[in-house]
Amino acid sequence: MPLSHDEITRFLKSVHPYDALPLETLDQIANQIEVWEVEKDFPVYELGHTLPGVFVIYEGHVEITDENDAVVSHLGLRNSFGERGLLKDGKAATKARAHTPSVLLVLPPGLVRELIDGHDVVSKFFNRTRSNRSGPQSLATSAVDVLMAHNPATCPPDTSVQEAARIMRDKHISSLCVTEVDSLLGIATLRDISGKYVANGMPAETPVSAIMTANPITLSPSDIGSDVLHVMMERGIGHIPISEGGRLVGIVTQTDLTHYQAVNSAELVRRIAQADSADQMAVVTAEIPQLLVQLVAGGNRHEIVTRLISDIADTATRRLLALAEDKLGPAPVPYLWLACGSQGRQEQTGVSDQDNCLMLDDSVTGADMKYFAELAKYVSDGLDTCGYFYCPGDMMATNPRWCQPVRVWRDYFNGWIAKPNPEAQMLASVMFDLRPIGGAFHLFDDLQAETLAAANANSIFVAHMISNSLKHTPPLGLLRGFATIRSGEHRNTLDLKHNGVVPVVDLARIYSLQGQLTEANTRARLKLAASGGILSPSGARDFLDAYDLIAETRLEHQVRLVKGDQKPDNFLPPSDLSDFERSHLRDAFVVVKTMQSAVGHGKGMLG
Repeated sequence: MPLSHDEITRFLKSVHPYDALPLETLDQIANQIEVWEVEKDFPVYELGHTLPGVFVIYEGHVEITDENDAVVSHLGLRNSFGERGLLKDGKAATKARAHTPSVLLVLPPGLVRELIDGHDVVSKFFNRTRSNRSGPQSLATSAVDVLMAHNPATCPPDTSVQEAARIMRDKHISSLCVTEVDSLLGIATLRDISGKYVANGMPAETPVSAIMTANPITLSPSDIGSDVLHVMMERGIGHIPISEGGRLVGIVTQTDLTHYQAVNSAELVRRIAQADSADQMAVVTAEIPQLLVQLVAGGNRHEIVTRLISDIADTATRRLLALAEDKLGPAPVPYLWLACGSQGRQEQTGVSDQDNCLMLDDSVTGADMKYFAELAKYVSDGLDTCGYFYCPGDMMATNPRWCQPVRVWRDYFNGWIAKPNPEAQMLASVMFDLRPIGGAFHLFDDLQAETLAAANANSIFVAHMISNSLKHTPPLGLLRGFATIRSGEHRNTLDLKHNGVVPVVDLARIYSLQGQLTEANTRARLKLAASGGILSPSGARDFLDAYDLIAETRLEHQVRLVKGDQKPDNFLPPSDLSDFERSHLRDAFVVVKTMQSAVGHGKGMLG
């Protein structure tokens, strides 16, 4: 796809740090950028090759691997890579290949260095060792970049264990990253030395590669502190290397993580990961309402709060899957457990039921289905025990309809797209929010991409989906007053779920469909829609501000209920708000209504 100068400039406006540069500078950059259109599996660069510049992904996905062909990173829209090698010695320290057909923007080396020298924002972006932290932050919201130890101690794989121990002693550290040509091969800790080397009486010349943990799990500098804690607690590890673009850039250890607030959320994850039954997990999940209070009181943004709470549900699901396999034995074929609904979007609050499904490898037989029916029942019953109640619409893996081989799921999606009746629209809306939780993640990769492409190409289906997305409307009455619920248990309240956040969720799903975006999270979808030109910058800002206000008002309402020893819900009496709060909430609903109107008339929000 040939890209015009204007298209490149517009794209750069949505990519940090270029979004902070003057327009004339962006024009100069666009004139010097080289555009690569590459097919799937194209080798972008090989280990040790001279890099042609810094790459920015305009479209598609790129896979970064180390010299052993172990995948160290998957990159997507707006991600950049190659900068670390370029700025060190100009040589690639990893391998990069196109995971899908992709369009890459290449900034030549001279231009990159000129931008670094001439613009502080670019210099700070590429020099990740400089922290722009301006004050104390909660660990839950702090980027890993400000938590990690930069320039971690390393050694090559043929280093003797004795020498590795001496390095740790002299540097007063408890781990060493094992690298080769700056690619991370593994990590060795003091526990590895005592538990494997000393305890087994290994010979003095034993190389550190013999005791290290190979291909350890890594996170990126843009992850948050709670991601670190949750991985540590769930997997029982105390050290996590941090990689970027396939290169080791830091490490985070337990001693780096000291803030009480995030330890609380991570403690729930740890206890669930170590639980031996659903009843034990239920004791932990019963603390989620209090965690909600703590997180909101701590000033955390709504997307952080809901992500942390969703992490707990993810951990409970994976633990139940493990317990199910302990009871039933190994699965006869690969399977994938996926969440949809609020868990799929990582938007769970203090009120959540369960929405899930199972995808099975196409080699599954009829005889195998009994195993997966029992596994689904074990996990869904366990989630119900933990307070994630059975889905009223039976959208669960226990329903045989939602426990099927991948080929059947492919037929489902193709059928819904080909014949978009009301049920198909509803089911597609739910299933476009799928997120893998546990099992063989590869079962979903091709299906997701195929479905998004097919759905986007069917204009009739898209039109039906748009119509379906407009069924939930903001609660606005005449003269911009509120339209409260008129009767029943929740009379004279606002439904902040179905008339508040759901209209935004539905619109974000449409933008995701139009842009073939694989993100499930609503806020991430809106930001990607803006960067992809589906929303105008001003329209996106207004919509994000409106969504943030509605979502945070919903959480604050739930917190008020928990503090009053009531169960959290989504029904807010407008009288609970001040005049100022009511005014701003009305304005937010107006923005959402305006966006719905634009989509309903096929106008979008460009311009």
